[in-house]
Amino acid sequence: MPPCDLGEWVMSAIVLSMKSFGLQKLSEFRIKNLLMPLLGIMVFLFVWQVGAERIDTSLGKFPGPVAVYEQWQSLLSDHQREREKEVSFYQRQDERNADRLAKDPNYVVKIREYTGKPTFFDQIFTSLYTVLAGFGLATLIAIPLGILVGLNSMVYSALNPVIQIFKPVSPLAWLPLVTMVVSASYVSADPMFSKSFLTSMFTVTMCCMWPTLINTAVGVASIEQDLLNVSKVLRLNWFTHVMKIVIPSAMPMMFTGLRLSLGIAWMVLIAAEMLAQNPGLGKFVWDEFQNGSSDSLGRIMLAVLMIGFIGFLLDRVMLFAQRYFSWDKTQILR
Repeated sequence: MPPCDLGEWVMSAIVLSMKSFGLQKLSEFRIKNLLMPLLGIMVFLFVWQVGAERIDTSLGKFPGPVAVYEQWQSLLSDHQREREKEVSFYQRQDERNADRLAKDPNYVVKIREYTGKPTFFDQIFTSLYTVLAGFGLATLIAIPLGILVGLNSMVYSALNPVIQIFKPVSPLAWLPLVTMVVSASYVSADPMFSKSFLTSMFTVTMCCMWPTLINTAVGVASIEQDLLNVSKVLRLNWFTHVMKIVIPSAMPMMFTGLRLSLGIAWMVLIAAEMLAQNPGLGKFVWDEFQNGSSDSLGRIMLAVLMIGFIGFLLDRVMLFAQRYFSWDKTQILR
């Protein structure tokens, strides 16, 4: 039976079952968008649990859903304990400073930052901050350059070979070069950002800018001739032409490139954090792999699920932004 026929058969069977139980009002839309995804998740969890029980590793059984949930609870407890330690640390510091000021009004208060280990949730925040910084920088470079490439065929001919050469380069190839450049260029006694953060951010930028650049250029080059004629008739200057004609027309393609770039940025970041040792989900996975404890596999699997879930949320956010800003709703993919 072909997959499409099988899917239709399953849908028909579910609808008939619903009617037999008096649930005729439950629409096919709700079945397709609520029940079927839930069914898919349940099947995945079942297959995962059955498969995990049959896989033995040097650290024990491969973690199933129950083991991963237990590690989630453990990491959540660790985070709560760490936050309590942080609050207690600042309270003790405030009390000491208050006592010293009471004894010596001329005492210069010193505030020391809490230096406890970052928790799993702290590392999630660090990864999000890093990927958004790298993606934002890539966007600031790619969109103006893409508009310039799309508007000028001479610029396109000059830059196209460069784009095609650097587009497929792996982040593992960029990382050593970026690391050396950052180490040589970013020299400061009181740095605002850590070198590991800058290394990860610039690596993300170098790898994720190309889809936005290419899609923006294609969108600009594909503007309908009627719109270009309107711009000529109105004698719009270059800046007004770009803002009123070019960008609105190229918006659907531009956002398609941004969605692709954000997805690539998130994937690249994990590898960059592993090698650059920038605190984040990538470093968390690497540390757990090096740790080799009985809980490591469960925590790594939890990190994998979290990476996938956050990537899904980032894509949904970008899709929502695309639907909000784009005038052409027909070109928006789900």
